[in-house]
Amino acid sequence: MFSITVKPTKNSLQGVLTAPASKSYTQRMLIAAALSEGAGKIVDPLLSEDTLATLRAVTAFGAQVCQTKDCWAVQGVNQVKAADGLVDVGESGATLRFMIPIAALAVGQSTFLVSRSLERRPIEPLFSSLRMLGVNVYPKQVENGQVIVVEGKGLAGGRTSLPGDVSSQFVSGLMFACPKAMLDTEIHVTTLLESIDYVKMTQKVLAQHQINVQIRENYRRIRVLGGQSFKPVDCKVSGDFSSAAFLLAAAAITNSKMLINNLDCQTVQGDKAILDLLKQMGVNMKIKEHSVEVQGVDDLLQAIDIDATNIPDLVPICAVLACYAQGESKIFNAQRLRFKESDRLATVCEELTKMGALINMEESGLTIKGPCKLYGATINPHNDHRIAMSCTVAALRAEGETVVENADCIRKSYPLFYSDLSNIGAEIVGRELFR
Repeated sequence: MFSITVKPTKNSLQGVLTAPASKSYTQRMLIAAALSEGAGKIVDPLLSEDTLATLRAVTAFGAQVCQTKDCWAVQGVNQVKAADGLVDVGESGATLRFMIPIAALAVGQSTFLVSRSLERRPIEPLFSSLRMLGVNVYPKQVENGQVIVVEGKGLAGGRTSLPGDVSSQFVSGLMFACPKAMLDTEIHVTTLLESIDYVKMTQKVLAQHQINVQIRENYRRIRVLGGQSFKPVDCKVSGDFSSAAFLLAAAAITNSKMLINNLDCQTVQGDKAILDLLKQMGVNMKIKEHSVEVQGVDDLLQAIDIDATNIPDLVPICAVLACYAQGESKIFNAQRLRFKESDRLATVCEELTKMGALINMEESGLTIKGPCKLYGATINPHNDHRIAMSCTVAALRAEGETVVENADCIRKSYPLFYSDLSNIGAEIVGRELFR
């Protein structure tokens, strides 16, 4: 674990950056390629701890992946094979939730290693849904913690249900596996589906592989036709708005001019909403087809209210923006953040309070009274990449130096974050730039 020190930005940040590839698309494209009958390529994948966890998982179930710097060539499998040893998904909740239904397609028992950080994240609704489809899946305590056992025998299909307000990843996991069921599968989402755009991303990737998924009632009813075959394709991973949000926010609060390339402004990524949020707060931007140019504001940002139903990953950095805004900002419908890598509502409140933020936590949201006079502090990101990156951005305009402990947790999603900020003028000191 490494710490970094962030010094206040004396001059505005200036430069051109390339947004990192989308973690969510990399994971989804890799799984779809692994289920395809033939060879496909994934161009410009994100190389991070979470995407490498997905890569380990698909190879454990029989896919073959040849890696080069800018391309993963994937040889998929027609019949998923049961994993021989423990499947190590690291701390990637998405990988675990996507791959458990896929393990049910194999004939035989597969066992997933569950890290301590994943033990606190909800998974039982997915178990219940799979049991309705005849899958025997259960957690098991072992000497060093917990594993999840899937006794695979193929999916028959049928009817199942699950809640939509716990994790959209449950729905995506079923959408990946059920095309290979013998019969059609009807998925009833019993509550309003939150983070709906992530399911749209899954749907888009499936469509690229010629998989037919029928959506009704605003994603409350999903019909997946059985007996389908994934067709291999070559695809390119687009830039990630979730990661770019930190760069955009950094420019906004330091009155900086920054051009960020590799952002598809027509994407279905829900975190593209950061562009509208920044506009509402008074930030000037030029939005083009594949890039965003942002110019910070001379004075304070404007306080706004933010509904986090479909953009939970933006909450930490939005809280930072609110600290530099005039007036009271409210972030609501964010209760699911309590079950991320950390309890993000609590950790955002705790760490920004250390820096002097006037922030209150409610059961499902945050209230920030700006503008806040922030000071340097020692930050504990609680092994949460989005907390580490958010507090780093907050420190750019704080008074005094800020130390971010365990800063290398950013490797989960944006390994070059500190390097990119340094390249445009941020003063960051540490053991390395976390390549």
